[in-house]
Amino acid sequence: MVIETATREETLALGVKIGEQALPGTVICVDGDLGAGKTVLAQGIAKGLGISEQVVSPTFTILQEYRDGRIPFYHFDVYRIEDPDEMYEVGFEDYFYGDGVCMIEWAELVSELLPEDHVHITIEKQMDRGSDYRRIRAEGLAE
Repeated sequence: MVIETATREETLALGVKIGEQALPGTVICVDGDLGAGKTVLAQGIAKGLGISEQVVSPTFTILQEYRDGRIPFYHFDVYRIEDPDEMYEVGFEDYFYGDGVCMIEWAELVSELLPEDHVHITIEKQMDRGSDYRRIRAEGLAE
């Protein structure tokens, strides 16, 4: 499925829809360049899960947990991971195979650790269509 968004708000709304439909155990892998909108999508997913806390990218901590929604939300940013084995230090398996919703930014960096059954989203900017335009490809997402 390909979704086009023209504004930050539309990308956020897409995330809300994904969060509203997410079930326990859902793993959402998101790839895209710096500034593509991965964190905006995460903010929308959290909102759709009923998370009231402010969601920021856990670039330096790798993982941020949010537990005040209808399902826990585990937000990974693995941009600074140099070796996928570093994920064992944060106990990734408990999250990837747990009862919450996991979103992993820069998922391609830990592709060999990802569960077979996951949602994969790629966000692409196209500056010739505007600074907020995004082309979002989603695989494994219910329409």
